[in-house]
Amino acid sequence: FLSPSRRTQNDPMIEVATDGAIYVAWLEQYRPGVMFSRSTDRGRTWSDPVVFTELFRRPRWNDRPVLAISDDGRHVYIAFNSSDSYIVASPDYGATWSPPVKTNDDGRYWFHSAGTVDPAGVVYFGTVDFSQDYTGPANIGVLRSTDGGASWSYTLLDVSAEMPDCGWAAGCYFGFLGSSIGLAAGDGGRVVAAYHRGKGRDEPQRMVARVSTDGVTWGARTALSAGELEHNNFPAVAVGPGSGDFRVVWQGNFDGRTDAWNTWYRRTTNGGATWSAPVRLSDMTTAAPYRHADGYRFPYGDYLELAVGRDGWNHIIWGEGVSYTGPGGSWYTMGW
Repeated sequence: FLSPSRRTQNDPMIEVATDGAIYVAWLEQYRPGVMFSRSTDRGRTWSDPVVFTELFRRPRWNDRPVLAISDDGRHVYIAFNSSDSYIVASPDYGATWSPPVKTNDDGRYWFHSAGTVDPAGVVYFGTVDFSQDYTGPANIGVLRSTDGGASWSYTLLDVSAEMPDCGWAAGCYFGFLGSSIGLAAGDGGRVVAAYHRGKGRDEPQRMVARVSTDGVTWGARTALSAGELEHNNFPAVAVGPGSGDFRVVWQGNFDGRTDAWNTWYRRTTNGGATWSAPVRLSDMTTAAPYRHADGYRFPYGDYLELAVGRDGWNHIIWGEGVSYTGPGGSWYTMGW
């Protein structure tokens, strides 16, 4: 075990460098909080965990790590929140770390849900910030650094109305279906972001994509979710091996239903100019208490992930269940 403990551990993140080194970050309750470790021998041994609340003594607690690394693994970035947004950076494979950089000063509650480093070393984190009780509109944006994490600029992409309630699912708390964002950066400075937004409280949360060719200015919204998908959540974006090749996965619920969720996939090969038709990935009819012919009853979207191999194959994993409290299961698929 990386960190033998009786404390609850959550929110695992994993990245693999081109030389096969494995980088992981996770949360061990709010205190001690976010931890980091690295393995250079395919997971047989691991570096001693870095505990950022102990290393820097501020902030005193933290939550929800998002990990991003350069292709070679030399530059490592972890974004987390302590209500406010913080990011730490390492220039030497995680051996040493800069003090946390606070990126906001607005009193709102920030969540990072995606991070990426482009081939030129520019770093991006996708963020959504809410009021402290999640009521009212949410701001969807991107943090960007061109100096190794020493400073960060922020671009507001969109504003979503207050999220829909999820009280129809046992144990689900207000805020779980709030807006989230996925993003990935490719060659030439192109970045694709996918996120969901609603025009009014309890109105449909549509999934859209926006593209930037320089990480600074962004094009108009392009609809990703089909018209019959009412509420959409939890996007993940990854880069394929070809120029302009980006893939998006998310979870969407059929119109007028609260129990007909599915996992969906779309791809662009021209940098977001056009997209393939939506593909329903969760089409297996295997018997489970949370599945029926139209999909599954509840999305465990916090842990959905998409990775693309060097051969161009997609590897996709997601969680689904009866309700927030379960029971549920994890599902995996691969394909081109």
